[in-house]
Amino acid sequence: MMLRPESFLFAAILTGLVALGPISTDMYLPSLPALKAELGASVSQVQLTLSIFLGGFAVSQLLYGPLSDRFGRRPVLIIGITIYCLASIACFLSTTIEALIIARFFQAFGACSGPVLGRAIVRDVYGQERAAQMLAYIGSAMALAPAVAPLIGGYLQIWYGWQANFAVISLFALILVLLVVMLIQETNPHINPEALQLRRIFGNYLELFGHREYLGYVLLNSFVFSGLFAFISGSSFVFIDVFGLTPDVYGICFGICVGGFIMGTLIAGKLSRKLGSPLMLRYGSLLSLVSGALLASVALGGGFGPVSVVAPMFVFMISVGIVMPNSMAGAIGPFPKMAGAASAMMGFLQMAIAASVGVSVGLLDNGTQIPMVLAIAAMGALTFVSYVVFIHAKTCSD
Repeated sequence: MMLRPESFLFAAILTGLVALGPISTDMYLPSLPALKAELGASVSQVQLTLSIFLGGFAVSQLLYGPLSDRFGRRPVLIIGITIYCLASIACFLSTTIEALIIARFFQAFGACSGPVLGRAIVRDVYGQERAAQMLAYIGSAMALAPAVAPLIGGYLQIWYGWQANFAVISLFALILVLLVVMLIQETNPHINPEALQLRRIFGNYLELFGHREYLGYVLLNSFVFSGLFAFISGSSFVFIDVFGLTPDVYGICFGICVGGFIMGTLIAGKLSRKLGSPLMLRYGSLLSLVSGALLASVALGGGFGPVSVVAPMFVFMISVGIVMPNSMAGAIGPFPKMAGAASAMMGFLQMAIAASVGVSVGLLDNGTQIPMVLAIAAMGALTFVSYVVFIHAKTCSD
């Protein structure tokens, strides 16, 4: 039995696919300080398990896009999630930080098939008009993953240790691949036999880079996500090591911040079709600038514990929830015949920039929250600058 696109279960499976990235990074966040102690690793090595995941995620997206344009979404998706499941088991079995880093790369290689092809399926099924709205609603549901995952991960860490997180992730991957095999049909109506030709691949990517609006939407998406990833990369060390919170309480703080993301996606889902993506991006990017500046100002002024991070970060996360679905839809909407390639290039740049920011936060670690909050503030500023230079200027010229 294959599901109809209008069904709730179809949307739920798409949400699970898009959530593979957040689940893979957020579930084990409360375990990062324990990984440092148990595997005898440094802060930068432990944070490399996050950054290498984004690096693998970035590179492999360039493959999944053209592959899905050539062979269809479904078979490529099944192979990708199977790789993800096997690599998650390898993470569970790792006994050294080096082995875990390598396993995380392959986990990312499989995981990125979910978001890349999930977004392409949304474009296939719902078209450009409804894509932003559907991505926003999927984002709202998906936000339950990063909201709940660190809390679950915190208790798993306390009860069973860091390996339990990867055991749960492996089980989730197995269930997801079975659902795709049994219930999801092919959605790509434009199978392109030439999609894997190198000249066609580079030609498609050159066409995308020559599209000013596409580049603007991609940069907006990349910078606001990088601000989020700076928080993901550094928050467990800040809340647990600097502020002295337990892993489960850290999970609650992280979940509160994710509540801002949920609010942002609900706002985007309600208003995107009414106001249009450019106007939503204006408000969202301005909010990222203001909240990031507030976060940095409070921290540089001395701060006052976890609340000084959680409160402004909640507001920053609202901007993430507004900007990401609208920038994604704006980027892939004009390219129905190469939605996979457009989604892949967007994901590559998003993850490559975020991985660089995550590595920087780890290398600049000084035992305070300052490196993390300055990175978030910088990404908020760049988000707003990208809107002004690429989207606002284009809207005014029209």
